[in-house]
Amino acid sequence: MVRKIKVIKNKISFEEEFEGMFEKKITKFGTGAKIDAPKEHIGRGVLVFIKKKD
Repeated sequence: MVRKIKVIKNKISFEEEFEGMFEKKITKFGTGAKIDAPKEHIGRGVLVFIKKKD
């Protein structure tokens, strides 16, 4: 599957269908980090975009 993602002047455009989105903070987990997600997404593929610091 080829995904098309365009970034033009800090705006992201996808040429793919999505069911929705959510925003979470990455938290420390042992010697690494994790992102909590709703359990209805268990087993699903995800895309993670890292935002610039505010």
